[in-house]
Amino acid sequence: MAHDHTLHSHDHGHGHDHKHDHGHDHGHGHDHGRDQAESGARPHDHGIWTRDHVFLGSGHSSAETRAKWAAIVTAVFMCVEIAAGFTYHSMALLADGAHMATHVGALGLAAGAYWLARRHSGSGRFTFGSGKFGDLAAFSSAIILGITALVVAVESLQRILAPVAVQYGDALLIACIGLAVNLVSALILKDSHSHDHGHHGHDHAHGQDNNMRAAYVHVLADAATSVLAIVALACGYYFGLRILDPISGLVGAFVIASWSYGLIRDSAMVLLDADADPKLSDEIRAFLEGELKARIPDLHLWRLGPGHRGLIVSLISPDTISAEAVKDTLRRRYPDLSHVTVEVAVCADCT
Repeated sequence: MAHDHTLHSHDHGHGHDHKHDHGHDHGHGHDHGRDQAESGARPHDHGIWTRDHVFLGSGHSSAETRAKWAAIVTAVFMCVEIAAGFTYHSMALLADGAHMATHVGALGLAAGAYWLARRHSGSGRFTFGSGKFGDLAAFSSAIILGITALVVAVESLQRILAPVAVQYGDALLIACIGLAVNLVSALILKDSHSHDHGHHGHDHAHGQDNNMRAAYVHVLADAATSVLAIVALACGYYFGLRILDPISGLVGAFVIASWSYGLIRDSAMVLLDADADPKLSDEIRAFLEGELKARIPDLHLWRLGPGHRGLIVSLISPDTISAEAVKDTLRRRYPDLSHVTVEVAVCADCT
């Protein structure tokens, strides 16, 4: 039984049709153009079928610059705060300074990941581009956050069991300056972090840059510990509540650990090529089955980089249809599909 499909193109007479939306331009236009010129044929190129594999997020260069500046600003004050924590014997200040030290490394890691992704964006060695450098950096940063939370928690517990004298006035001043530095760094990173894309209501964070998110979370975590340090030091200075200093370290450790877990989970899912958006996968499957009356035995949707998804889909169709027609329709309907591979098998017995 024949079906009237909206998706149709040239019938090539093949029962098994593959179409890959390749990302590398292998110079087809130049080679064929020269051969055709020699033979008198009209030159043409294959640009409409070939694409690059550059799956970097929008504003990549801006994000790289912001990460560098945030790292510089944070590094300058890091040395001051750690030295002050030792001088004034403040656990809250030391925790904030040690945490800020990890941020310097994390922000440097983020900037390095942007540089590596940009440098290797055109490299054929990376099958689906270099967009996941940022997710790898985010995963590493999240682990650093988790270790920091553990260290701060252990040290805070020790200070509860064995209190030490704290010079609250001087430590409070340094903590306030530290908060100001954190806010400056947060403002530097904010625009890049808040740049987010959505599509048809699905996975509004799919365009989120996990690398910038990790850098932003590091700074926010630092700001949170700074606020806790200020409150604890102020209470100790004005009301003699010394126990609040190590307690603030415990609270800060818990907050840092929770943010670390979220980052590890999200970045790991990207690195493991998990389904980028199960709801969108179901929508694409239902769309193809409804339009083509075809079976979809295989469908893979995963994230290639910030704002980029890859799709591999296999169809069993009762009628002959080209993979090119299916691919073009998918790309028009779902513009965030940056790399699409379609396989079509014709089953004449299917009705």
